Amino acid sequence: MGEGFMATSFEKVVGLARKNSIWPLPFATSCCGIEFMATAASHYDIARFGSERMSFSPRQCDLLMVMGTISKKMGPILRQVYLQMAEPRWVMAVGACASSGGVFDTYSVLQGIDQVIPVDVYVPGCPPRPEAIIDGVLKIQELVHNESLRRRQSDQYKELLGSYGIQ
Repeated sequence: MGEGFMATSFEKVVGLARKNSIWPLPFATSCCGIEFMATAASHYDIARFGSERMSFSPRQCDLLMVMGTISKKMGPILRQVYLQMAEPRWVMAVGACASSGGVFDTYSVLQGIDQVIPVDVYVPGCPPRPEAIIDGVLKIQELVHNESLRRRQSDQYKELLGSYGIQ
């Protein structure tokens, strides 16, 4: 029961605490935002998953939920919001527009937010039903719970951020 036991147990405790206290920042621009409002309302109640505290300050949240169409002019703003978040931070692309540009294959619409920031979970749909958004939150919780405390300092993670031009 040496050093390995304590580190493993500590990681599991931290993962459990993070998993059940995710503070989302809703970045909603269109119809997916309305579906998210239904998800946060009493019928679906996102509070069951420890995510009821919506934060509209990037410095106080750890999950960026991008919902709706993101124009190319809005891309740098989205990136700035992402960079203002403290580590560890996660990103969920909700709906077809945030994931791939949706039906708007035009010069002015970003064809997926993964062109400007890394995405952890994609939620499909146009717009996705509240059940799909809850499934996305559960996937984020699983990712958060199983993430190593050392992952954010790994060369692989730094390389990923470097590919987005983030230091």
